[in-house]
Amino acid sequence: MFHGHFDLDTAIAVEASAIPDLLFERGLYWASGRSGVVNLVAAHKWFNLAALKGRTDAIPLRREVAELMSDVEIATAQREARAWMTEH
Repeated sequence: MFHGHFDLDTAIAVEASAIPDLLFERGLYWASGRSGVVNLVAAHKWFNLAALKGRTDAIPLRREVAELMSDVEIATAQREARAWMTEH
């Protein structure tokens, strides 16, 4: 457990420019099975969001993942991406 101190006066916020990179990394996480489980719906969702935020290299990965998915799975991933966008 962390027992340190955060100095909020000198803390640096995550730059808005880093968000597409974080979304892309989440896509890689689920597509590669780093968690021990490959989740194509989650991978598609995060690659889709990364692409929408400007990571053009997420587009071919989203396409590659989609080739392994059913139409229902793709629709689910798109629905989850839309829900994330409205929440954030």
